[in-house]
Amino acid sequence: MSLKPLATHWIAAPHAKASCSIIAEVAQAHDGSLGLAHAFIDAAAKAGVDAIKFQTHIAAEESTASEPWRVKFSKQDETRFDYWKRMEFTAEQWAGLKAHAEDRGLMFLSSAFSHKAVDLLRRLGMAAWKVASGELTNLPLIGHMAKDGKPVMLSTGMSNFAEIDAAVAVVRKSKAPLAIFQCTTQYPSPPEAIGLNILDELRVAHQCAVGLSDHSGTIFPSLAAVAAHKAQLIEVHLTLSRDMFGPDVVASVTPTELKQLVDGVRFVERMAANPLNKVDVDPATAPMRAIFFKSVVPLADLAAGHKLTRENLGLKKPGTGIPAAQFEAIIGRTLKRAVKKDVPLQMDDLS
Repeated sequence: MSLKPLATHWIAAPHAKASCSIIAEVAQAHDGSLGLAHAFIDAAAKAGVDAIKFQTHIAAEESTASEPWRVKFSKQDETRFDYWKRMEFTAEQWAGLKAHAEDRGLMFLSSAFSHKAVDLLRRLGMAAWKVASGELTNLPLIGHMAKDGKPVMLSTGMSNFAEIDAAVAVVRKSKAPLAIFQCTTQYPSPPEAIGLNILDELRVAHQCAVGLSDHSGTIFPSLAAVAAHKAQLIEVHLTLSRDMFGPDVVASVTPTELKQLVDGVRFVERMAANPLNKVDVDPATAPMRAIFFKSVVPLADLAAGHKLTRENLGLKKPGTGIPAAQFEAIIGRTLKRAVKKDVPLQMDDLS
């Protein structure tokens, strides 16, 4: 099965009218279970997304025992370091996940959180790099990713424009294709914190593809981003059920919702790609015009030679006769043949 073309849309032509790439983010929703990670691939493929993204953690390379918890949700892990350790997969296991994703027609992506994680993923053959919001100021790591010239996608959930500019400069120096995600690091993100306006500001400032990495736990911001701001990339967290364990569940969408998001984005794209012309009548509406529009009709049987008045004419469906808009124009005209009550008048009924 051929891979769905994530990234190629904005690599070749960042401003082209190409379909939006949709990424299902698993992160640590697998809770360290390799089998569950594979189940997420199948769910994402069934929903119709373009890519699936994981996170590649090597605890000893990215964390210390003193790292605080964002949310102390796990009684299984004494420290955050222990949690990251439990999230690790071997290189062979990552290769199996990538092969499974590609077998299902998905592009495989994973955010790296250390140089060694980048090296591991590079050996697997990453098509693009995704920089997590917490790594945006880790310029050495971004430079290590970008040096192979593969596309780099920056997530900006905790950074200001100056920090974004610095990260962009590192990517630009490598001449790697660039995309930037507006992101809000709140789980879940309320409507007031989504910031869709930032998409337009990032596009203007950096002349690159832009996307939304959403943590609202709904499909609404993504649809709005595509419809109103022409987002070229969408990333949402995926959970197999709202009853699953983990801190990101409240900020995730279910497989059913993900399918609705995919269908909604494609619907929006088809709308945008097919502007209507209101100058001329759309031929496709002709049957509906005949049903819903009204015609001028006689309110009684009228003989030939009868002079039409407002009192003996009405406006009724269907719209197969003289249009209602011409009602005033035919007042005072004479019938050249007899007509029946409620049968729409035709212009050749008039002398």
